[in-house]
Amino acid sequence: MWPDLIKKAKAGGLDAIETYVFWNAHEPRRRDYDFTGNLDLIRFIKTVQSEGLYAVLRIGPYVCAEWNYGGFPVWLHNLPGVELRTANAVFMNEMRNFTTYIVDLVKREKLFASQGGPIILAQIENEYGNINEIYGDAGQAYVNWCANMAESLDIGVPWFMCQEKDAPQSMSWGGKDPRRTAEDLAFAVARFFQNGGTFQNYYMYHGGTNFGRTAGGPYITTTYDYDAPLDEYGYPSQPKYGHLKELHDVLHSIEKTLTYGNISTINFGHKVYATIYAFNGTSSCFFGNANSTSDATIRYKGVEYKIPAWSVSILPDCKNEVYNTAKVNAPTIVKVKKSNEAENEPIALKWAWRPEVVDDTVVHGKGNFSARQLLDQKVINDASDYLWYMTRVHLGKNDYIWSRNMSLRVNGTGHIVHAFVNGHYIGSQWGSYDVFNYVFEKNVKLKPGKNQITLLSATIGLQNYGPKFDLVQSGLPGPIEIIGRKGDETIIKDLSKHKWSYKVGLNGLDNELFHEDEEKSGGQWQSENLPINRKLTWYKTTFKAPLGEDPVVVDLQGLGKGLVWVNGNSLGRYWPSYIADEDGCSSEPCDYRGHYQSDKCVSNCGQPTQRWYHVPRSFMNEDVNELVLFEEFGGNPTLVNFKTVGVGSVCGNAYENKNVELSCQGRTISAIKFASFGDPQGTCGSFQKGTCESKNDPISSIVEACVGKESCVLSASESVFGATSCEDDISKRLVVEALC
Repeated sequence: MWPDLIKKAKAGGLDAIETYVFWNAHEPRRRDYDFTGNLDLIRFIKTVQSEGLYAVLRIGPYVCAEWNYGGFPVWLHNLPGVELRTANAVFMNEMRNFTTYIVDLVKREKLFASQGGPIILAQIENEYGNINEIYGDAGQAYVNWCANMAESLDIGVPWFMCQEKDAPQSMSWGGKDPRRTAEDLAFAVARFFQNGGTFQNYYMYHGGTNFGRTAGGPYITTTYDYDAPLDEYGYPSQPKYGHLKELHDVLHSIEKTLTYGNISTINFGHKVYATIYAFNGTSSCFFGNANSTSDATIRYKGVEYKIPAWSVSILPDCKNEVYNTAKVNAPTIVKVKKSNEAENEPIALKWAWRPEVVDDTVVHGKGNFSARQLLDQKVINDASDYLWYMTRVHLGKNDYIWSRNMSLRVNGTGHIVHAFVNGHYIGSQWGSYDVFNYVFEKNVKLKPGKNQITLLSATIGLQNYGPKFDLVQSGLPGPIEIIGRKGDETIIKDLSKHKWSYKVGLNGLDNELFHEDEEKSGGQWQSENLPINRKLTWYKTTFKAPLGEDPVVVDLQGLGKGLVWVNGNSLGRYWPSYIADEDGCSSEPCDYRGHYQSDKCVSNCGQPTQRWYHVPRSFMNEDVNELVLFEEFGGNPTLVNFKTVGVGSVCGNAYENKNVELSCQGRTISAIKFASFGDPQGTCGSFQKGTCESKNDPISSIVEACVGKESCVLSASESVFGATSCEDDISKRLVVEALC
């Protein structure tokens, strides 16, 4: 997808592409480096260069990025004597080694701008200013060391450090979908340049997907779309993409004036101000209105200008308004999910299944290693989401704790625990994004003699942000206790210092049941008596690749939680049974005015946090493909189906003397559902005629110009559609809704 995404980013008006360098991906084992396939950093930078764009290299090597463990390899945590992100010799040696390795790799290909390459900036560390106080003097010494170490590498372009106190909250399991409006985002960008900004970074311009186990945590979803201008599947998110493109084009047209001009300001009061850039006898103006409710009218050089609330107007010649952040002229695209026309799903999917073999752990307590303590799950170097904790408890009827009212209590941060006693499942529990410590307690029936206690701990991405985030516990830190109750007396037996056996991962993962090679994954799949809502179960089926070239998604609603693969390629963790809160959504159009917060303009209340999972076409064969699920909680695989994502309709909107561009993104326009030139009301999908409109009905001429074509351009003007009955203070616009 990257070449296509980079082309679209350039077409959207970007000058540079920024990329992190993920230490844990490129050095998964100490001194064992990987830059192959999707990890080919050099190929990526050269692809950026081939499109005539600059590159920004964020080496970090701590990157945060809502990425597992902030991009640090977990083996780093387990080095003797190490302390991360502070003045610690062990850590600094490893950080210097990796940073130097990356710089030398890039230098050999002559990719820094000082060598004629595209890389104009490089980053060392990331967002340290947000948490440096916790590290004290050692933290300041570390920052100074970072700067000196980076400068010593002599790359010939500036280094920078990034700090962002108000970074957007990541998308969490149990959270609602955030939607930041095009008007508000454009306002923030335009105001940045109005106030002298020179380097604007979008986070994210394309969010994409965190495949495999790369999503950070805890509890961060596989999708990393962030309502970005280019969506998860590579489609332009309209109107955001187009509205920002128009802004970028205007800024480019006055680039020299902004870069070299003298700056003056006029304060009109009430959060309304003008900024004038003057250079070589020319001037460009920004008129800003930071009021969240009140529109403003100002007079500049004898001319009145109306500036809507929470907007910036740009006048390249300080006379004519060319762009206003609140006036969106870009089309709105409504994407729909269409059935897989290659076969009749989900009826056509024939499932096989097999249980995850757990007798060795659940019944016999056999592990790979043991310790007389409870271990943090990071001890396994992130080899798996899963770690089994097993111990035996000998009880006699004469033990003081023995009673008919006994329970097992587990203090966990796993972030999920599944508990078994004497071979029987007794329950599960998990935390949430903001509170991931929990106490699991269930009544248990223990027997005189030996009792087997087995706990399966599952992580959902390791902590990736915060002061000393690397020390946040994972797994089952304890205490783990048996509680006995006799009347009003409670007796506690702490098992934390018992001998615990540990087993990493799952048998199905060890045997690569997700692999399409039958010899590699082994036999023993059953096709009869397909179980539903069965925990710790593997399922597989085959499906035909959806026809066409549209992006493909798999619908996993009906499943619980687990892992999913297509042809051996991991799509990531799924958890559609985690439902977003019921409150906070509204059917009313979102008011873009006022400061944006993550709980503003949200959607998806009461729905699965993530139901659809991206299946890149590069993961699929042209004909038959294999889908494998590991279901951890229990669900219904017969509801699974594949769909394509395409444009269902497009709504054009343009203010007077601007153009409406309608495009079905490769499909043809089949019909015009609505059209009005005047002051139409409503939003895409629910437009209505307003208080005034043009003399001529626009539909017939628009049908002639657009139907049967992939795209068309319409001029929003009275010369085309006739005079309107609108009052002078009404901003006339053309609105069109077309079906694709």
